[in-house]
Order: sequence, then structure tokens, then C-alpha cells
Amino acid sequence: MRKIPVTVAVLGATALMALGAAGPAAAGGPREAQIQASPCWWNGDRFWCNNRSGAPVFSDVHGSRIVGYMYTNPSWFGCRSEGDPTGGGGPHPNRWVITTADNGAAGVMKDSDIISETDSLPACGIS
Repeated sequence: MRKIPVTVAVLGATALMALGAAGPAAAGGPREAQIQASPCWWNGDRFWCNNRSGAPVFSDVHGSRIVGYMYTNPSWFGCRSEGDPTGGGGPHPNRWVITTADNGAAGVMKDSDIISETDSLPACGIS
């Protein structure tokens, strides 16, 4: 029965050594900020991006009302809108991206809920 704790200890030490190798990179700030996200991509029909499963889709760029959720990943997105300060976090804190929730409701998603870099999406004039 002592093999399980020893195995766990060895695995834990191995994990700590792996984290130690990433230590200098982590010392410069959050690891997410240091890794460039892959851009959203065009498949010939629409743009697709990796996103956070379960992210809310809002009725407008002010976050007034949740109209549905995005459980699929990747998901399609139409265009990006800048300017409203309620976009929330991420590399583009004022950005919202137009999409359709999994329930079919049209809306927008916060850029911070999209894992892919959204600069590749065209700009749209929603407000």
C-alpha cells in the first residue's frame, strides 16, 4: 500500500520540476499574456474561433441581457465591435464579437470568452 503515496510523490516532484522549467517565463507575468493565441480562421463560409464552453451570449454590446450560451467549441463568429467598456478583460477589453448562441438566438459574446485571437475578424458597426 505504500506504493501509491510514493508514486504520487514522484509524480508531484516531476510536475514541480516541469513547472520549474517554466519558472523564468512565469516570472515575467501571467503565462497567458506571454503565449500568442492562434487567430480565428475562415473556412470559406464563415469565421471560426476557439471559445470558452458555457460562455454567455448577450443581446447587445452593453451586456444588457443574456440570450443564450455557447457550449460548442469551436464556434462561428461574424465580426468584431470595439468601444463599449463592458467587454471585459482579455487582450481586447472593449471588444464584442457577433455570433449566434447554441439555442439559435442572435447576439454578441465578450472577447474575453474567445480563446482565439479575434483581430482576424472583420470590424462591424454594431452598437
